[in-house]
Amino acid sequence: MADGVSQVGKENFSEHSRRGQVPGPCSQLQRSFIQRVTLLGKLPTRFVLHRDRKQKVAAILGIGQEAMKSPPEGGSDDCLLSKVDLRRQQISQTVEEVQKVIHCLTAEVSHQDSRFQAVAASDTYNDGIKVLAPSLFHITVPLKGLAGYRGARAQRWRYYNLQGAKLTCPLRDPEGLQQWLETEQFVKALWPWHQADVNIEGDIVPAKVLQVFRTLVENAVKTCHLSGKVSVLANRTAVRLAMETSAGQVELELAPTVEIPTAWSEKAQWPRCLKRWPSAEKVECVKSFGFSLVARSSYHWQLSFSQAEQVLFEQLDKDGGCRKQCFRVMRQLKEDVWCPGRRPVITTQHLQTVLFWTCEKYPHLKDWQVFHQALLRLVRKLHRCVSQHFLKHYFVPKSNLLQSANPTELDAVAQKVAFFLKNPQITLP
Repeated sequence: MADGVSQVGKENFSEHSRRGQVPGPCSQLQRSFIQRVTLLGKLPTRFVLHRDRKQKVAAILGIGQEAMKSPPEGGSDDCLLSKVDLRRQQISQTVEEVQKVIHCLTAEVSHQDSRFQAVAASDTYNDGIKVLAPSLFHITVPLKGLAGYRGARAQRWRYYNLQGAKLTCPLRDPEGLQQWLETEQFVKALWPWHQADVNIEGDIVPAKVLQVFRTLVENAVKTCHLSGKVSVLANRTAVRLAMETSAGQVELELAPTVEIPTAWSEKAQWPRCLKRWPSAEKVECVKSFGFSLVARSSYHWQLSFSQAEQVLFEQLDKDGGCRKQCFRVMRQLKEDVWCPGRRPVITTQHLQTVLFWTCEKYPHLKDWQVFHQALLRLVRKLHRCVSQHFLKHYFVPKSNLLQSANPTELDAVAQKVAFFLKNPQITLP
């Protein structure tokens, strides 16, 4: 698809709107965004852009200067401030509650089985907890007793099922973000990893690890007296919990993970040749954080680069650009308008990947100095990926992050994003 946007939906904006002038009362979307940008100074920086960007955001959404100066009808500055503060407090409270419960559960799990490490509770940033959406969390549970990763051994065929029985045909080879994991790939693998509850013919099998872990979590919920607050959801390829918080129910995915900080995956095709972003120095820094293998399927472990991605994201805008601000606004629009809900088809992970690909294509500071242009460039990239149901993993581009996504849901998101792009009203004051 070209860099423009397909003509989706009917034109229903007035002539004034097409010229960037919106007299009269604001729409609900505009009113909501006015509340956000009017009180940016009170919001956490991880959710909003800086105060000096608010006029440009208003211009993109077609909000006139007069609307920016006045609070929405039926409210006051104090009322808006209370709402923003309440939202911020709820998010902070939810994260704090999740950390406490997860620490309690994983500490009990680790006490029962030393192969699983407790997730520490932190008063600041916890890199083991990733917010995919306001009510959807991914939690890394490190595995212990595996050290000195040496990479893949000689290729061999596997003729077993999860019960250990022999098969007449071999299992399929891993693809994309998948790989096998053998005890022989580690210089040191403690004896429990050779036991039959997780090992078949020398392979550490993720489905069996998940089975052991699920039983331990179910027992920990009872031992920690959390049955009234936490429930284990039915899922064959992950351990998911539903947790009641003061702000409502959230869903948690607990993912047993082998952390490999001493190596870089052979499947990662990065950095790519003749690319100017990021710099060679930053590349070495990012790669020094290694990768992880997550138990999320039956036979193959899934590659994860969450630590490397976090480091890459944190180093953005050292040159004074507006990449992070664009990302935060796009994320806010995604959560409020394009793809709301408890289990959205597009998560923060997808948006971050879109950001990285766009940064690589536009490596210069001049491409990230005009906020409205940079934001629309990001949104266009998101629209192309969602429309085509294809988003390449940033480090392993042979893997499509939208391969398992619901096509109908993707099409619905693409239509909403297309409508925004069709009527962004880019008229700066």
